[in-house]
Amino acid sequence: MTKQKLRIALFTGLYAPFLTGVSVAVHQRVRWLLEQGHEVFLVHPQISDRYPKNVGDRPMPGLDEIESFPNFSAYAFPTEPLLFYKSLPQPLNYRHWSDTKLLDKFKPDIILVEEAAQMRGLYSFFLQGYGRPIGVEYAKRTGTPIISLFHTDIVAYIKYYFGDKFFNLVRPIIPTLVKQFSESYDFNYFSSKEQLTKYEELKCQRAEYVPYQGIDCEKFHPRNICYNPIPNDNRPTLLFVGRITPEKNVNQLLDIFPVIAAKIPDVHLVIVGSGPMDEEIRERAKKFGSGITIWGESHGTELLGWFARADIFVNPSVTENFCTTNNEALASGTPLVAVVAPSTSEQVFPGRNGFLAQPNNPTDFAQKVITILENPDLKADMTRHARPSILEFDWSACMQKLEDKLYQIVEGSQKVKVGTGSIRR
Repeated sequence: MTKQKLRIALFTGLYAPFLTGVSVAVHQRVRWLLEQGHEVFLVHPQISDRYPKNVGDRPMPGLDEIESFPNFSAYAFPTEPLLFYKSLPQPLNYRHWSDTKLLDKFKPDIILVEEAAQMRGLYSFFLQGYGRPIGVEYAKRTGTPIISLFHTDIVAYIKYYFGDKFFNLVRPIIPTLVKQFSESYDFNYFSSKEQLTKYEELKCQRAEYVPYQGIDCEKFHPRNICYNPIPNDNRPTLLFVGRITPEKNVNQLLDIFPVIAAKIPDVHLVIVGSGPMDEEIRERAKKFGSGITIWGESHGTELLGWFARADIFVNPSVTENFCTTNNEALASGTPLVAVVAPSTSEQVFPGRNGFLAQPNNPTDFAQKVITILENPDLKADMTRHARPSILEFDWSACMQKLEDKLYQIVEGSQKVKVGTGSIRR
């Protein structure tokens, strides 16, 4: 029997042209849901001239790609630049726009809130943000099920951006905040088992693991070597792709590089991305000459080429939650060296598709890279296993599991309403 298509309201604090893994994931999710015939109402951040010019000029897939679907509609909520990262948005307070009015008009079967903590203001520790839980007022009044999808380790971000002193000051109240925040939603889904465990210990309520975070394994593929951005450069290449921000630990790559170069003199580190630490990273990289290339942002087939061209993908970040770029590298046939962080043990199988290094230990990280580069047979074996190790997280497979959950929740909600003759709660 053909299932009835759902009316899905999806709120996100990040979307194109704001460049993050969340933005890419949300776009993929919306497009997939539309392709299945569901009606999607996307509520996303508005871009304005208050942001750096390069943000609005990015050639990222976004609204233009999905506006042709007749089952798609959207609303851009007003924003202001995030205090600590001017290239990212933060919603204006609910006094400036009403999520409840938007939902009253759309009348969804289910509400998804991606990165709900950022929407409310936890990214800035309530210095900015919407000011109340997104979608909850409407959900409670109408009995509409509402789900929060976690992407970011908010606790780790607070520590990085506010510093150890502030973090130690607020540490005792963090479980209370997490509990209060998560109780607002019927379900809080995590794409990482390790992240789920961490937040359950922090009193996250109604939490569950659902592998909803996938990548397009047909798009990210070893054959993309045909787009090699440096075809005449035969040096062993280490690649990092991501935002150049403190929580990504990009600075540590420059600590790690000379240790590797002492053993592998012709090694080449390529850093792809942009962010508030651009100038600092470029200045530090100068002393290494042509050994380090700060490429800047990369998009389209060029980016696909980088993933397939690299000999090893390197990721020193300790804040990742089932990192998208890690998966994209593996799907492209590139071994991975990453630090032990939430979810990395779910992506990296040491000795098979890469290695895990001790966090904030440049010497250990460098040795893991050297071990691969000095052992051609090991590298070939890891390359062979890289792509198969991640195929279960192909986008379609992950989204099918999430869709099954959505149907299960909606059907359960409808049965409760029929059985009681009234809405829940």
